[in-house]
Amino acid sequence: MIESILDRMTLEEQVSLLSGADFWTTVAIDRLGVPKVKVTDGPNGARGAGSLVGGVEAACYPVGIALGATWNPELVRRMGASLAGQAKSKGASILLAPTINIHRSGLNGRNFECYSEDPHLTGELAVAYVQGVQSEGIAATVKHFAGNESEVERQTMSSDIDERTLREIYLAPFEQTVRRGKAMAFMSAYNKLNGVYSSENDWLLTQVLREEWGFDGVVMSDWFGSRTTAETINAGLDLEMPGPTRDRGDKLVAAVRDGKVKPENIREAARRMLVLLERVGAFETPPDLNERFLDREEDRTLIRQLGSEGAVLLKNNGVLPLEMTSLARIAVLGPNAATARIMGGGSAQIATSYAISPLQGIQAALQNPNSMQHAVGCRHNRLVELLQADIHVEFFAGHGREGTPLHIEKAVKGEFFWFDLPEKRLDPTNFSVRLSTTFTPDETGEHVFGMTNAGLARLYIDDTLLIDGNDGWTKGENYFGTANDEIRASVTLEAGRRYNIRVDYDTPEANGEGIYITAVRFGVERPLGIDAIDEAVELARNSDVALVFVGRDGEWDTEGLDLPDLRLPGKQDELIRRIAAVNSKTVVVLQTGGPIEMPWLDDVAAVVQFWYPGQELGNAVADVLFGDVEPRGRLPQTFPRSLWDNSAMAGHPETYPGKDGHVRYEEGVFVGYRHHDARGVEPLFPFGYGLGYTEFNWSQPTVSSREFGSEGISVTVDIQNVGSRSGSEVVQLYIRSPKGKVERPDKELRAFAKMFIPAGQTGTTTLAIKPRDLCYYDVDLSAFHAEPGTYEILLAANASDIRSVTQITLSHAYILPPEA
Repeated sequence: MIESILDRMTLEEQVSLLSGADFWTTVAIDRLGVPKVKVTDGPNGARGAGSLVGGVEAACYPVGIALGATWNPELVRRMGASLAGQAKSKGASILLAPTINIHRSGLNGRNFECYSEDPHLTGELAVAYVQGVQSEGIAATVKHFAGNESEVERQTMSSDIDERTLREIYLAPFEQTVRRGKAMAFMSAYNKLNGVYSSENDWLLTQVLREEWGFDGVVMSDWFGSRTTAETINAGLDLEMPGPTRDRGDKLVAAVRDGKVKPENIREAARRMLVLLERVGAFETPPDLNERFLDREEDRTLIRQLGSEGAVLLKNNGVLPLEMTSLARIAVLGPNAATARIMGGGSAQIATSYAISPLQGIQAALQNPNSMQHAVGCRHNRLVELLQADIHVEFFAGHGREGTPLHIEKAVKGEFFWFDLPEKRLDPTNFSVRLSTTFTPDETGEHVFGMTNAGLARLYIDDTLLIDGNDGWTKGENYFGTANDEIRASVTLEAGRRYNIRVDYDTPEANGEGIYITAVRFGVERPLGIDAIDEAVELARNSDVALVFVGRDGEWDTEGLDLPDLRLPGKQDELIRRIAAVNSKTVVVLQTGGPIEMPWLDDVAAVVQFWYPGQELGNAVADVLFGDVEPRGRLPQTFPRSLWDNSAMAGHPETYPGKDGHVRYEEGVFVGYRHHDARGVEPLFPFGYGLGYTEFNWSQPTVSSREFGSEGISVTVDIQNVGSRSGSEVVQLYIRSPKGKVERPDKELRAFAKMFIPAGQTGTTTLAIKPRDLCYYDVDLSAFHAEPGTYEILLAANASDIRSVTQITLSHAYILPPEA
């Protein structure tokens, strides 16, 4: 059928398939029965075509690093299948996920979206995710290919990575999603790879991805991440997104006529698009692009389970799990206690129907909710708190808000991100908006207003200009680098008085370069003084336990900008220190998208890392703290003692954040725990680390053979739960290689198994090692190469806790070409 359609297509029709129709859909060709399909953002939900901050509601799942912390591919596979149902509810056939770039610096704004610093752990989870999504007839889109480990100058920066490092670390998870996951789609990264944009990198997209790995799916650009015509199609980029086209269409037809692009390249790309439509069933049943909210009990249950599965208990001096009957007074404190921080920022955001805060979850779990007291202590928000109010929204044609509005609607919060406009007569690059609301303060005193805008905007209070985001507008770090830095202004307001707030907005000029976004965000807050910390300290002093919820949120952990450091923002470190000084049972619950420095670690009784676990956050927190469920997570990323212990910082600024448009991955394969091992840098918490509520004894392992053959070997170990509670243990198998002609890491993760063992019982697991697990990438041979010698199998509870060492012998060299 596909060949017949291609034969009947004109060149113009074939070319039309290679660009989006609009922001979220592909082009239909009605005369040939070719339907359009919709794509939607993941990876922790399926948003649909709505705004980043609005639209039809969707279920919110844990973010990538929380999935990485589960070390549980089977559960991630279940999540993928669940997400496929959510994608279908949004009329989508293609999910733009998973994000599987490597945790390199800890500062990456999208660290939270990615799984791990280790390519094997990342690959296993990515394969499971892809298989789960595609088992339900939805295409997964693996991203961002490749070298996208930072948001600094992300649309122009060149990631300079040597081939060995690429093959062993940064490309390895992508390779597994092709070979084992059979991924249907890939997304190219914004950045350059070794000086060539990923979207027009022939070596990456054609030689490696298609010819070596055998990928037969569609490669699409990241949104506005394609900037040329002949170069991208010749390199192997099939689909330019979003539409309508910028660099294809008539330009691509002309490139074919002028001999710059071969007609067969167009036909092959069009074929891959048609095959994708066939694989998602679009020819058999044309997709219903309408969107609806899918609220399933099984999805909510899975999200709650995933939350505890990825929770990592970092420290416990016996205070956890909490015993309800012994707690007359519980202090629930901190900026993340009453607000549900369930996801990161950027394109991963979705609108949720509900989000359970830790305060709500704990209150629901307590037999006597009156025993709980709350204080915020301090704030950590990067932007002024969003204004929550009834907002009157008027859309006008052209700038200046002249004439009669073409559309009027209501909103409930002061953030607007316009992907699709509500009225067809509005030009996406030339419209204006008036936002009108009121604000009535509860207290008299200073209030801070803040606004950031992609486009031009002014904020008025009672018709007096307060914030000018128009005159002198300059690009900053918000909205993927398309908006200005937030402008703030303080004003004294009277309690109980109603103030009229108005924002006048005009679209930015469309210059045809980079991302084009129309958005505005405004808010107001009352500054918190030292008395807020004093209040929290006093509650802690008079309580049996102090639960301190701290971390970051989606304003910090977000696409478009990297973190400034690894410290908790605001006065959170001070808050923790002062609370710990008055209560010996201080439990810190962290929510961040990656590692942090912990100067207060020795002062507190317990620390639990909860990441951003989705809409069931509060329930999952209560499950873990009160012992209904064990914290089952293990760190997927090393927590260094300080930022400067990180491998990416060794050649600062050339190695991070970059200099003169280039960031050098000078550490090579020594990223994460590989760096800490080989360079003798002690971490705060090692890769793979995590405590539980029980204890285990490990037996000595048995191996199927001490001589490594072409089929590999297997390693079997028994684990006994010697505690009084059921629990989980993660067996991590690392390989230590003999010294050879190249420097290799001290050890490398090559297999793992998560075991669930009832109290008093013994579990058994068998792990397989294959020839490539012994290999490094030999650039001279253009192949994976294992040298003869004695290798060591290390079974470990984490990268710093080796439980056994077994030697095996490789009698002859292995050479495995990349296409093997």
